[in-house]
Amino acid sequence: MTKVTIIDYGVGNIASLKNAFAALAISADLSAETKDILRAERLILPGVGAFATAMSKLKNRRIDDLIKKKAQDGTPILGICLGMQLLFTASDEQGNRPGLNLIDGCVQHFGTGLKIPHMGWNRIEFARDASLFSDLNTSPYFYFVHSYYCLPTEGTDSIATCMYGFPFCAAINRDNIWGVQFHPEKSRKDGLQLLRNFVTKT
Repeated sequence: MTKVTIIDYGVGNIASLKNAFAALAISADLSAETKDILRAERLILPGVGAFATAMSKLKNRRIDDLIKKKAQDGTPILGICLGMQLLFTASDEQGNRPGLNLIDGCVQHFGTGLKIPHMGWNRIEFARDASLFSDLNTSPYFYFVHSYYCLPTEGTDSIATCMYGFPFCAAINRDNIWGVQFHPEKSRKDGLQLLRNFVTKT
């Protein structure tokens, strides 16, 4: 059985994720321990809140270096919501804050003219084929809660978009690095299928 580890660093929707994997009958451990992260065959980086705070928590426990090592080793990693944003080079939240730099690009605020946060059910459009989206309906709906969006330097890193005032990147993939801006753990059947795909098809 694939060893799935959800990184428990104090800023994630841990209970919802645990419940989602339980519904899939997939064992997923919660841990911030070095040994557990290094042994993981799939890593999930959740996140809710401020970019700078989350990066500080990762750095204080040296989890940032562990994530980078696992990325280099080829372990599939899935960032969810803020977790996806942390995969990027930097964010303009509270100034220019460096991220994990596993995906080239920046994280930007939606700006004025739109209700913030962007919250609720929205349709995504696939930008290219990806194993993460196997067995999903065309243009499925997922649940979003965020005020910042990711802007990859390389357009091919974006595998799905969502429209909120303008089309923004809703999911990314480069090699073994994956990210979704929405919350699959709160997105019912399609969200569960996406999590199943991450464990079994990436």
